[in-house]
Amino acid sequence: MRTVTILGSTGSIGQQALDVLSRWWEPVRIAYLATNSNVELLAEQVNRLQPLGIVVVDERAYMEFRRRFPFAGRVLCGVEGLQEAASDPCNDVVLVSLVGAVGILPTLAAIRAEIPVALASKEALVSAGHIVMQEARARGVPVLPVDSEHSGVLQCLLGEDHASIEQLVLTASGGPFRTLPKERFRDITVADALRHPNWRMGNKITVDSATLMNKGLEVIEARWLFDIAPDQIRVLIHPQSIVHALVYFRDGSVKAQLALPDMRIPIAYALSYPQRSPLAVERLDLAAVGQLEFEPPDEERFPCFHLALEALHRGGTMPAVLNAANEVAVAAFLNGALRFVDIPRLVEEALQHFTVIAEPTLEQVLEVDRQTRQFVHRQVQQCAFQ
Repeated sequence: MRTVTILGSTGSIGQQALDVLSRWWEPVRIAYLATNSNVELLAEQVNRLQPLGIVVVDERAYMEFRRRFPFAGRVLCGVEGLQEAASDPCNDVVLVSLVGAVGILPTLAAIRAEIPVALASKEALVSAGHIVMQEARARGVPVLPVDSEHSGVLQCLLGEDHASIEQLVLTASGGPFRTLPKERFRDITVADALRHPNWRMGNKITVDSATLMNKGLEVIEARWLFDIAPDQIRVLIHPQSIVHALVYFRDGSVKAQLALPDMRIPIAYALSYPQRSPLAVERLDLAAVGQLEFEPPDEERFPCFHLALEALHRGGTMPAVLNAANEVAVAAFLNGALRFVDIPRLVEEALQHFTVIAEPTLEQVLEVDRQTRQFVHRQVQQCAFQ
């Protein structure tokens, strides 16, 4: 029997993971489920799956769950609760699908307990990749990507010598504004930004896809995940979202991983690695697809992508600044406090405001994250009064 913990079970990835596990080919036990504040959905999941315990990160939501929903298992609270759930020795694998930098500490807690991590929270590697992957490699703990692009790279690299890699290529759909003229970006609404052409995702990552920030974050993530130089990672816009990743090798050959855009495929691969579990999803028919298109990203129209690459090359704490600034700016956009075009402007202001710490400790990363959020919150408030 496989025992799985899902941190972020009420989010898009968490719900799709539970769908995958409901049809799993072997018995599965759910150890912990975790949410930030969606106690209604969490309670439904608890009643259906009977986990050993749950975590509610938000303190008010935690008190509401305790008051409204009787549960005989463990009820934990806050980031401390996430770390306790992640490090429980009963776990065979921990899926971390939390939004934002809150995923860093539970990811490290699982690694330090020598429990494999299926990682959907890219911010853990964006902000603290040098720390997370150093710990994972020192302990021999697998960190298995859930992003379709990184999962594709992982599959292409199986059996290959790391020294033979020439270049990794991550693909991006281009989002809903791939062909929209730049002068119309000022009029983009929240509803517009949430209309992703191919993928079903949560609101934050969908906006990141629309700005191309998501692809920049994935480049940073790939740098640490696969221990490869930034200059060896490239991005191609691929509107069909069929080819998820390509790997170029020094002998001139190229491997690609293809599948229909369905997040259940990389989720299942991460949870069953190194095996492949049977999965009842639609199969790819290349003849029906007919045509696969590729083009370079437009960094002028999508400055968030360029800012992410800049943060990666500056290194140190700059990716943490980038990530924290983007989280606050995107949340403000979703709440109606910012325009779409204000997101890259505020991220750039944060990158200019902070001085890089070249080799930060975890405590310094978390402090920079906190300071950046405060700085961008103040900038958002100033925008509101203009």
